[in-house]
Amino acid sequence: MSKPHTTRKGSQYEGTVPTVRDRVVQTAAKIVLEPVFEADFLPCSFGFRPKRSVHDALQVLIDECWRGRRWVVETDIANCFEAIPHDRLMAAVAERVSDRALLKLLRGMLRAGVMVGGSVRRPVSGTPQGGAASPLLANVYLHRLDRAWQAGAGRGVLVRYCDDLVVCCASQAEAQAALAVLTSLLADLGLSIKAAKTRIVHLTEGGEGVDFLGFHHRWVRATGPTVRHVQFLARWPTRAAMQHVRDRVRELTSRRRLLRPVEQVVADVNRVVRGWAAFFRYGNSHLAFDKISSYVRMRLALFVAKRHKRSRAFGWWVVAFASPNRLGLIDLNGTVVAPRPFRDWRARPNAGGERRR
Repeated sequence: MSKPHTTRKGSQYEGTVPTVRDRVVQTAAKIVLEPVFEADFLPCSFGFRPKRSVHDALQVLIDECWRGRRWVVETDIANCFEAIPHDRLMAAVAERVSDRALLKLLRGMLRAGVMVGGSVRRPVSGTPQGGAASPLLANVYLHRLDRAWQAGAGRGVLVRYCDDLVVCCASQAEAQAALAVLTSLLADLGLSIKAAKTRIVHLTEGGEGVDFLGFHHRWVRATGPTVRHVQFLARWPTRAAMQHVRDRVRELTSRRRLLRPVEQVVADVNRVVRGWAAFFRYGNSHLAFDKISSYVRMRLALFVAKRHKRSRAFGWWVVAFASPNRLGLIDLNGTVVAPRPFRDWRARPNAGGERRR
């Protein structure tokens, strides 16, 4: 029998922490169940699935905008992982799984409960957060939404990354109808949309943009003198994504780390920036990368100045001139790969060839 999960106190992440034994069991269950349900999952679903990624979902958004579907319904599901009813989730699993032992194991996972303040709370809804099986179980339940949409209940092209959703539509009326249908289908599943993050946006030159999967998407016009007639859907990191990497760099170059060698601090900063840039390089992110590069140099210059108890100008001199490679800082110049409609984003070996548009 699964043990109650403990809560993460003092963490920015809400949820539970399963025991090691439970994580092993959930991983084993996921390995068994995933191929069964992958055979049924629809192309509109991208989140937490093998051989599917965020950039695959973003490519659909670009393709549909080029087809003229530039009225976008932007929303996500409110408290998705906590709100899924256990009985209805098990009914969805039982549609494809008949093994009683496995169904009993899944019920045990769902009923494990959460240890809060020394007492066990056993909710009747929600998937086991923090466990390996939780994203798969959420996809199993939300497959009913995908299935109803494909059967003709919805209008427009649905793109779902677990609980994050956009619907690309050809007109405002179609977008409004799609939002109404989406709200109704989720209500039938015992779920609801998050009102604060729900809106209909017309992607047009000079208009608003859409935030989806870490990127801000906006319809813009090319700036080159010979391509002024070209309009396209550009994307770059959202403000939240930019602030997140700034916060991490500030933390790694803070005053409390002054006793650490500069080489170690640079290595730590490079590790964070490299991982962040590897995700956001597939976009029109050159201006964002320039800003982050400038911020990193500024923070490292301040770190060097404080470490040597010298002026800020001294820190800038060390970073910019005294070292031939800026103390080994990662260079983001030329790493951006601009997206193109109707092209697989993976099939671009010349990653540095598209710097600016």
